[in-house]
Amino acid sequence: MTVIEEAFDLRWRRRTSVEMAISGTIGLIASFVLSIEAWQLAQDASANFVCDISSVLSCSAVALTPQAHVLGFPNAFLGIFFEALVLALSFALCAGVRFPRWYMRAANVLYLIAICFAYWLFLQSYFVIHVLCPWCLLITVTTTLVFAGLTRINIREGVIPSSEGLRHFVARGYDWAITGLLLFLILAMLVAGYGVALLG
Repeated sequence: MTVIEEAFDLRWRRRTSVEMAISGTIGLIASFVLSIEAWQLAQDASANFVCDISSVLSCSAVALTPQAHVLGFPNAFLGIFFEALVLALSFALCAGVRFPRWYMRAANVLYLIAICFAYWLFLQSYFVIHVLCPWCLLITVTTTLVFAGLTRINIREGVIPSSEGLRHFVARGYDWAITGLLLFLILAMLVAGYGVALLG
C-alpha cells in the first residue's frame, strides 16, 4: 500500500468511525431517556410522556409490555451498554487504534446480536403490540447505522473473511444502498401499516 493509499484508507476509517460515533451518541441519548421513563413508570404506571403522541405512537404503552423487559429489567439498560461500547470503540478507531482481529470480530458479533434484538423488538411492536415507541424506532435506526459501519470496516480491512468482489463493493460505498433499503423498508412498513394514524 502506498503512502497516498494508506492516508486515504485512514481518512475513510475515521469518517466511518465518526458516523458510528454520531449514531451511537443518538442511540445512547434515546436509551437514557427510555431508562428514565422506565423508572418513572415503575413508580406510576399511569404516567404519560412527551413521546406519547398518538394511539399507535406511545413510549409508555410499549414500556408496560413484557417485551420491554425481556431479561427482567428494562431493555433500555441493554441499550446503554451497547451504545457505550460502540462509542468507546468508535472514538478509538477514529484515533487510529488498531484492535486485534478477534476483538473486532467479537465486537461485530456482539452488535449483530444487538441489531437482531432491535429488529425483533420492532417486529413485536409492529405485529404483536400494535403500538410503536418513537425512541425505540430511533434506536433501531441508529443500531442499523452502527452495525453497517462496523461491518463495513471489518470487511474492507479483511477482518471478516470475504471475497475480493465484496471488498470492492464495500470500498465503493455500494453497501450504503443495502443500509438505505433496510431503513426504507421500515419507513414503508410504518406508512403501510398505520398511515395517518401515526399523527393522532
